[in-house]
Amino acid sequence: MKWRPFVLLAGSLIPLALIGWGGLKLYKNVTVVNGGAEIPTTAVKRGDVTFAVTARGELQGGNSEMLIAPMMGGAELILISLRTSGDLVKDGDVVAQFDTTEQEYKLKEAEADLAETEQQVTQAEADSQAKAEEAQYELVQAKADLRQAELEARRNPLLAAITARQNTLAVEAARDKLKQLEHDLPNRQATATASVAIQEAARNKAKMQADTARRNIESMTLKAHRAGYVSVQQNTNSNFMFPGMRLPLLQVGDSVRPGMAVAQIPDLTNWEVTARIGELDRGHLAEGQKVEIAVVAVPEKSYTGRIKSIGGTTGSPWDRHFECKIALDKASPELRPGMSANLVITTESLRNTLWVPAQAVFESDGRSFVYLQAQATFVPSDIKVVRRSESQVVFTGLKEGQVVAMANPEEQSKKTGAAGALQAIPK
Repeated sequence: MKWRPFVLLAGSLIPLALIGWGGLKLYKNVTVVNGGAEIPTTAVKRGDVTFAVTARGELQGGNSEMLIAPMMGGAELILISLRTSGDLVKDGDVVAQFDTTEQEYKLKEAEADLAETEQQVTQAEADSQAKAEEAQYELVQAKADLRQAELEARRNPLLAAITARQNTLAVEAARDKLKQLEHDLPNRQATATASVAIQEAARNKAKMQADTARRNIESMTLKAHRAGYVSVQQNTNSNFMFPGMRLPLLQVGDSVRPGMAVAQIPDLTNWEVTARIGELDRGHLAEGQKVEIAVVAVPEKSYTGRIKSIGGTTGSPWDRHFECKIALDKASPELRPGMSANLVITTESLRNTLWVPAQAVFESDGRSFVYLQAQATFVPSDIKVVRRSESQVVFTGLKEGQVVAMANPEEQSKKTGAAGALQAIPK
């Protein structure tokens, strides 16, 4: 009983001692520079460093079938029916439908013109046949008249001179008329044929317009040519946009330009992951590199793939990225388009090398340096960078265990108003 107060006191002091020890450990990781500016630090480490590029991507089927609005001049098309993203369709299923009112009106108009021109062709052919028969009759009649005149002229020796002269003139006139008819016959036939051809051209034009309207109506129904999931495209025809705003997806009632992508149906036998990766890692990637893939919605399975293509760099100067496509080696039935995936691409492994976190390395005037701790101050110390990623830097120029700042001490001092115990950076 006499020892009980001492036991209780010891029990209360032990937790306090542990808390104090932990606080001391934490304090050692933060160096206070002359005036109270807290500078996070880290020690130079030696070991094996594996460089890997990490990114987040989105699943989609490869070799997608793109469904586009039909090419119909400059008129915009109105969507009256559209599947939603993720809908499962089969070969031949309707994915999107456009308003066909205008094309149906053009079809009826063309069909009416076609019926009229067909009647005109029939009439032109009948007129041509009648004129051809009339020309043949006149030709036969002229030959008969010439024959009759020649028979009369044979009696000239027996007739008076004036009568004989009249018969001779009649023969010449009949011969001239026959000759003229024979000369005009091809021209009359050509005129009749041309008249028929003009009407036939009008009929063909009306028929072509009717066929075009039918094809347009048929093309305004977009159907799937393979089984898969629908992926509705963004409305690039939208006028209500702000800088940095994501384009909305197409929906029923939207106006679509001819040739504009409406939806795509990926080939689910060839899965791909599309990721946007920082420009700094572009030089470390190449087509064919192996990629480890973890699909967020399927955590119990892991996947592998290979880099399929690397796109061009885009984005603002302070946020440059490029698009990278990875082809999955082996898919599974659980995968769906649009699922998020975490990617790890191992690019290189270095053995027994010095490294620090990337935040500890700074650059100025074309040189790389760190802020090396020297008692209560930090001194800029040049290093030679061997390999750098977004998280780690492998270098030479320091020794293992030396302590460097994880932030710019000068800037930290300015934020807290601390006196300048930092040695000036050589210019």
